Amino acid sequence: MLRREFLASLAALAAAPNASWAQDEPGLPLGDAVSFNPSNVIDMARDKASRAYEPRPMIPEAWQNLTYDQYRKIWFDSRNGLWEGSDAPQRVDVFPPGLYFPQAIRTYVVKGDQARPIKFDMGVFDTTDKFPDVPIDDTLGYSGLRLRAELRQPGIHEEYAVFQGASYFRGIGTGDIYGLSARGLALKTGDPMGEEFPDFTHFWLERPATGAAQIVVHALLDSPSCTGAYRFEIMPGQPLVMEVEAEIFARATLTHVGIAPLTSMFMFDDMNTQRFDDFRPAVHDNDGLMIHNGGGEVIWRPLANPRTLQISAFGDNNPRGFGLMQRARKFSDFNDLEALYHRRPGLWVTPGEGWGRGSVALIEIPTDKEVYDNIVAYWRPSADIEAGTSRRMTYRLDWGADPAPKAAMPLRVLNTAAGGRPEGGRIFTIDFEDAPHVPKDLSKVDRLVRSSAGDVTEGIIQRNPETGGPRLAFTFMAGDAQWAEFRAQLRLDGQALSEVWLYRWTI
Repeated sequence: MLRREFLASLAALAAAPNASWAQDEPGLPLGDAVSFNPSNVIDMARDKASRAYEPRPMIPEAWQNLTYDQYRKIWFDSRNGLWEGSDAPQRVDVFPPGLYFPQAIRTYVVKGDQARPIKFDMGVFDTTDKFPDVPIDDTLGYSGLRLRAELRQPGIHEEYAVFQGASYFRGIGTGDIYGLSARGLALKTGDPMGEEFPDFTHFWLERPATGAAQIVVHALLDSPSCTGAYRFEIMPGQPLVMEVEAEIFARATLTHVGIAPLTSMFMFDDMNTQRFDDFRPAVHDNDGLMIHNGGGEVIWRPLANPRTLQISAFGDNNPRGFGLMQRARKFSDFNDLEALYHRRPGLWVTPGEGWGRGSVALIEIPTDKEVYDNIVAYWRPSADIEAGTSRRMTYRLDWGADPAPKAAMPLRVLNTAAGGRPEGGRIFTIDFEDAPHVPKDLSKVDRLVRSSAGDVTEGIIQRNPETGGPRLAFTFMAGDAQWAEFRAQLRLDGQALSEVWLYRWTI
């Protein structure tokens, strides 16, 4: 799966005009107004799901055949941004079609109870003389949109979110740079029969009121197996917050659904540096999956770049939240002046209501290049969504440097490292953060170390002079085992002192 660039199809919406607006948004041309109510999106999704899936037209072949270098030679002129020159607190840019984006989306501007389509216009883009002559026809449209707002300086509108490609979207907290992606829906991820990629085919942007910090975006999702109606209320900042409401309508019975799917990249860190000849000590967008399960446990699962596909499922009932985190936050953790991995955001998912029984799924795909996304995490409900029915869910997405909730959380895992021992076996070290309630005498701290295969020592606890916190180290003797699941935790007076550390070792 190409990093941030795996896409599928989009569909068209036709509506008869019933009103007109004054053209108060310079740059992007708008069509005639039609009546709009947020419930229209739900009605459209329900209606589409009652009929067979209809793929949408492709853009002209010349656009599809653009090379990567050619596609980089066309870009949006931000002076044409939606609401530029107005008192609206937000700006919206659009992306050109072509290359990885072979079908267009339809985007509308909502003001009151009316919506106007944003019409395709080559004039909103700048190009170099190296951009080829390409045909213009009615299949063309924009491939996505970018949101900007005054985040740190008046009059300077900085980008904070992008929707582009299938149902992918990305956000950043103020001061971060783009890293992992989210999706509207995942279907059959890791399935031997292949994954299905739903698309956001339409967007409706509500014009924010003067002085409003947030923007509301409605989206229609379409796919051979289902449709969906989405509402995003987006508040930029640190963290960036997205409140998501979604209703999924099943054309066919959905047996493998991923709710709030997250997609990221992990190539190497202290656990597998020996596999890569690289000047950097680590390369990853995120370094761990964090889960706050329905039973109150906080779990930290360091990410891995395995030699073979690995699929993990963490069973739960009504999870409190999960997310992909980036806990390595110092430049020296990566030593990369270009990628700046230490500024990549984490993303935390908080369910808006009880999600019932299911599991947090983690897919780890082997990769030897950092340009590929190879990590996927999502909530997989136990119950199928039967054909002809729908499921509604709400959740919150927090994008930022450290977006997971802090209250009453146990000691966080800061780093995991492993290596061979001269006398045989492998040593694993787990560094935990320091806190006022960590006893100065670490002999008072109990350690729990378990393995599903092979043998592990009971471990020792020492204070790390650099972090100030405790380090747990244990030795693993694999014997004939080809893989093993580890579980470790620090406890004090019978209570959890640290997160539960989980890890899957494979040969």
